[in-house]
Amino acid sequence: MKIPYYPGCTLKTKAKNFEISSIAVAKSLGVEFVEIPRWNCCGAVPSLSSDDLIRHFAPIRNFIRVEEMNKAGIVDNEYRMVTLCAMCYNTLKMSNLRMKRNKEDLDKINDVMYLEAEHYKQDVEVVHFLEILKEIDADKLQKNIKNPLPDLKVSPYYGCTLLRPKEIGIDDPEDPKIIENLLTNLSVTLVNNPLKTRCCGSYQVVSDKDIITSLGYDILNNAKRAGAEVIVTSCPLCQFNLDRRQKDIIELHHDFEPIPVLYFTQLMAFLFDLGEESYGFEQNYIDPKKVLNRKELVSN
Repeated sequence: MKIPYYPGCTLKTKAKNFEISSIAVAKSLGVEFVEIPRWNCCGAVPSLSSDDLIRHFAPIRNFIRVEEMNKAGIVDNEYRMVTLCAMCYNTLKMSNLRMKRNKEDLDKINDVMYLEAEHYKQDVEVVHFLEILKEIDADKLQKNIKNPLPDLKVSPYYGCTLLRPKEIGIDDPEDPKIIENLLTNLSVTLVNNPLKTRCCGSYQVVSDKDIITSLGYDILNNAKRAGAEVIVTSCPLCQFNLDRRQKDIIELHHDFEPIPVLYFTQLMAFLFDLGEESYGFEQNYIDPKKVLNRKELVSN
């Protein structure tokens, strides 16, 4: 199955390990990510202006690219556009929803983007990779496991943008289960964190690192107290805040023991034994190999 893939900016820079592991995992399951030609930044940060129509231009251009891919035969009648970054998912999904609800706004955007060969016809559906994996039979996932980790205690962390607002979220914003269900199908030991949907602080990392440190400590410490050895997430900003800021947490809480924060696809790539080049562990601040080595799961 070939599916249009929107990477976004962060997957090409700070979160290359997310992209590399995801593409490898998808391929092993018979899914080919076909990168959208001439994609552009989704815009990422929501506008604070009441008249914010202009911020939807960037997402719409990407939707037009998907329609062009189908017209050119690059993909065959596949109008789902898969993304990995939680922020991109949220931004793209919100724009698409607005266009479907407000034809007047769509007409204005199509009129202004007169240099585009085609107008946006509202055929595209924005999906997250977790939703694609949800469609894959549990037996198929099990058959791909070459490095089983039944004793590894894993805690999911969602953050905000995959779940909120509710109208575009991939699961229940208060009690999501989509990552838990995936981990169960991967036969690891699931650890619940009551703070799995609490905000990590997001872009406050730029202006107020103390807030990030405080929020991160609460989130990580709750997972650790529940017995977690590894945390998995799907948001590059959450991963950065929870992973990189552990050095600041240690400065304030000297007894704090670091805990690896992985993308869920990094864990899957290891489970599927897809090769070290697909794991991307070297890009993680807290090295997950230390946990895996203690369990004699990887070589030194």
